[in-house]
Amino acid sequence: MESVRLSVSATLGSARVGTLSTPHGVVRLPQFMPVGTRGVVKTLMPTEVAQLGAEMVLANTYHLMLRPGADRIARLGGIHGFAGWEVPVLTDSGGYQVFSLSPSFDDDGVVFRSVYDGSITRLTPEAAVRVQELIGSDVQMVLDVCPALPASREVVERATVLTIEWARRSRKVHSRSDQAIFGIVQGGTDMELRERCAGALVELDFDGYAIGGLSVGEKSTETLEVVRTVAEMLPAERPRYLMGVGDPVTLVEAVAAGIDLFDCVLPTRLGRHGTALTWRGRVNLRRAEHATSDAPIEEGCSCPACRSHGRALIRHLFSVGETLGPRLVTVHNLFWMFRLMDRIREAIQNGSLDELREQVITSWAGGHGSGCAGSAR
Repeated sequence: MESVRLSVSATLGSARVGTLSTPHGVVRLPQFMPVGTRGVVKTLMPTEVAQLGAEMVLANTYHLMLRPGADRIARLGGIHGFAGWEVPVLTDSGGYQVFSLSPSFDDDGVVFRSVYDGSITRLTPEAAVRVQELIGSDVQMVLDVCPALPASREVVERATVLTIEWARRSRKVHSRSDQAIFGIVQGGTDMELRERCAGALVELDFDGYAIGGLSVGEKSTETLEVVRTVAEMLPAERPRYLMGVGDPVTLVEAVAAGIDLFDCVLPTRLGRHGTALTWRGRVNLRRAEHATSDAPIEEGCSCPACRSHGRALIRHLFSVGETLGPRLVTVHNLFWMFRLMDRIREAIQNGSLDELREQVITSWAGGHGSGCAGSAR
């Protein structure tokens, strides 16, 4: 059976609106995926995340294979049965941990020290595929090498060469017909290496293609240059995914370049620390100025948090350590991100994407390039 199917219904320049059909449902594109590193989005039930507007979520292979283990997840019905997700799930391969945990690696794979108990785990491209097949996600990612930037040409080239070779090995062993597998284009900010990697992956005929290795230390202008250039190298008939980048400015610019899927910890991480996403930029709800305000997080917002609670209560909850505070701001932030995606799709369809881009850039000029890769890409 066909694991995923892309259907494009409207275009505006390179930007496009469409759907991605998966075994667990249809996802409208462009789409933002909240990050559920350990199988769930922190502080929220899967049903709540879906009710807020999530149509696809990301979970992290590295964490799930350590706790509770891929075999256990498989016995409990895969990630959907285990965690209660009713929307499609994409799993990262663990490649970001090559960047964030600084493990040792060689041509064959990576050796990690567990963040839970210090035990040693070796992950190869083949093992990453097997683990994700057991987890049962709708889309799995190949194991790649994500170098920190800036880096020497030698470091980035080695990462690119290994990423290509590991992609070949992953493609060879992937066997679940009901699960898509995406390749990941690496190469840092070196366009020749990006082109070499993209060309090799396209030859391997993956079900979709991701742009990885960004928001890891490079300038925001370099991020967008890579996205625009690499997107043109990827086949139009396959979904394109920008990994771990989701600040509103980069997101809307990447959509304009032809990107379909995004993931980022930004809305949930900021929410847990009391910072809200709004159409006027970030709002730190822990500031004293909100102590007597009965205004919602954002006027006109219809999310559950804004409908029921004012800023004074939310600030109070944070000041006394009540967990409802992080939950409320996380709810608002995810709702805001999904409404942003709604507006982006509408803007592509009605030809007003440039106007929306200007609005986002104006509102978020101070927050652009802040990075979003975070703990899970």
